[in-house]
Amino acid sequence: MTETFKALVVDKGETFSVAVQPLSLEKLPAGEVLIRVAYSSVNYKDGLASIPNGNIVRNYPFIPGIDLSGTVVSSADPRFHEGQAVIATGYGIGVSHYGGFSEYARIPAGWVMPLPAGLSLREAMIYGTAGFTAAMSIQALEAHGAAPDKGKVLVTGATGGVGGTAVAMLAKKGYQITASTGRADADSYLKTLGAAEIISREEVSGGSGKPLDKQLWQAAVDSVGGAPLAALLSKIAYGGSVAASGLTAGTAVPATVLPFILRGVSLLGIDTVACPIEQRIQIWERMASDLKPERLDALVDREITLTELPAALEDILASNTRGRVLVRLS
Repeated sequence: MTETFKALVVDKGETFSVAVQPLSLEKLPAGEVLIRVAYSSVNYKDGLASIPNGNIVRNYPFIPGIDLSGTVVSSADPRFHEGQAVIATGYGIGVSHYGGFSEYARIPAGWVMPLPAGLSLREAMIYGTAGFTAAMSIQALEAHGAAPDKGKVLVTGATGGVGGTAVAMLAKKGYQITASTGRADADSYLKTLGAAEIISREEVSGGSGKPLDKQLWQAAVDSVGGAPLAALLSKIAYGGSVAASGLTAGTAVPATVLPFILRGVSLLGIDTVACPIEQRIQIWERMASDLKPERLDALVDREITLTELPAALEDILASNTRGRVLVRLS
């Protein structure tokens, strides 16, 4: 086994730094499963972990990366064996526990799951937490009555990881999708993923401005939050629902109770961090089967190495990324 390996380390010394550094295995935190990482991916939370005021990382030095896939090197837990393909997302990974921007990772066994049949290690990280969030959102909407024959579904932030994956998954299931984006050059990309209609973010926020507006969508996958979330709630059809998972437009939602008490609209909170492992495995099985888009690779913006990662983290914070950025570790 290698004595040293490379990882992206963020540190707060006299100045804040983000750099690829050599590390030894003994520097990795406690955990039952040692994994040789094959792929990770770039998420908005990873971008926040790479800046001094991102309010993600508490202790330094630290290795970000909330997603990883790879093969087991060794395991103290009998559920996993050497050479087994596995994935790990959520929990404390990349937040309080060293993450996936590293050639090796040591992870608690309760946070690790076998790679589902029907997915490669690379495909799993095309999904990553973003794809898992999209799948969890769709499952929640379906549990509240969403169906392809009940009308249009809105996806906000559609060029982002969650939004783009949601568009592709919903298209696979036969939904008619309205994709909202702030990017003027995204039409071709979103139509490739399966969007039937593309609107600007201003069209989501616009309208009468009343607490109850024209009923446009049976449901929505929202990764934006803030005022746009309040606006789209007023446009959801009677008995519809919204799965909310993001905050790129802010944490304050200036809404009224009227969509909830006069139209029976449901606002569904989507948390992928503490999702129980049993539910996590079940959703990933769907991601490998009925929710898997025909052209999963169409979601990939680019594939990079560790040395290119600092620039990619800057890009995702500046909204200069369309789709998913894969990080190839081995």
